[in-house]
Amino acid sequence: MIQNESFTLSLLTVFLFISFFITFFVQKYFSKKKNILLDADFLKPQSFHTTATARCGGLAAIFSLSVFFIIYYLFFEKILLDYILVSFSLFFVGFIDDIKIQVNPNIRLFLMINLLILCIAFLGINLESIDLKFLDTMLMPYQENKIFHILFVLLCFLFIVNGANLIDGFNGLVGMHLLIINIILLYLNLENTENDFLFILTIQIIILFCFLIFNFPKALIFLGDGGSYLFGGLTVLNIIKTNNINPGISSFFFCILLFYLFFEVFFSFFRKIYLKKSPLKPDENHLHMLSYRWLRSIGKFNNCNYLNSLFINFVYFLLIIPGLYYNNNGIFCRYWFFSLLAFYLIFYSRLYSFVKK
Repeated sequence: MIQNESFTLSLLTVFLFISFFITFFVQKYFSKKKNILLDADFLKPQSFHTTATARCGGLAAIFSLSVFFIIYYLFFEKILLDYILVSFSLFFVGFIDDIKIQVNPNIRLFLMINLLILCIAFLGINLESIDLKFLDTMLMPYQENKIFHILFVLLCFLFIVNGANLIDGFNGLVGMHLLIINIILLYLNLENTENDFLFILTIQIIILFCFLIFNFPKALIFLGDGGSYLFGGLTVLNIIKTNNINPGISSFFFCILLFYLFFEVFFSFFRKIYLKKSPLKPDENHLHMLSYRWLRSIGKFNNCNYLNSLFINFVYFLLIIPGLYYNNNGIFCRYWFFSLLAFYLIFYSRLYSFVKK
């Protein structure tokens, strides 16, 4: 356990500079012309940038995390096996696309599912309690319902990992969103004695912050699929750990915290099926894309890329405040979660109608 607060603070400060310079040098190196990570495809449905930008944010993040894992082992003699395996597995799946290796989306999803199943089963990643009686009964005890438990945790990872990748299209959008979530998790864990976990959360916040310096308001780098998969997976792991060590917090509060990432994937999947499109292929009708067109229309902005990120994350933060205040009230959190889903549908339908007109 980390006991010396001054030492911990010094270590975090040193790591802040390390992470910043890793991101700086990665950005400089991979922003050169004809680089394999340079994204110059401006015709993609999810593309809203006008200059070639390197998708190297994930690479800088995995380098920074690797340095942290080494430092953590040297000073505290612990191997963070769960974070290491989840980080490198998901980064690998996403980085394949970042370096422009053409892989069928179905194959990539299959690879992600199998790697996640191996991680969940080998590491024993489990939810110790869920604020929903029938589901809690099905999941517990863990040893008797291991297969169902693995599948449930797998779905949690798939929704959030793909949700993080789905909204990664505007300067600062996914970075700020994940930063908000992890700062709230840090706040929720301040009162418990899990100092090691607080340290790990703070490290992730530092890496996200360093990435945002180079991604917002002007994008010098993108997170890329490797980065969005990486941080999406780490966020799920952080949520599961926070849920397990804070039994007083309603599990539905964590649903509130993740509602945007979750429902963006869930709604988009069925929306595309209804429109007879492939649910695995991107289109230009996601919520953050519609809000971008709406802002351009009402504000007459030439480029409101970063303003769109601020708008979405500001609205998101306002919507989760009631849940944060009543995070230990299971009934309130349950109804507030479903209210947020209704709000999403109403807001989406209004934006869609406005844009189509």
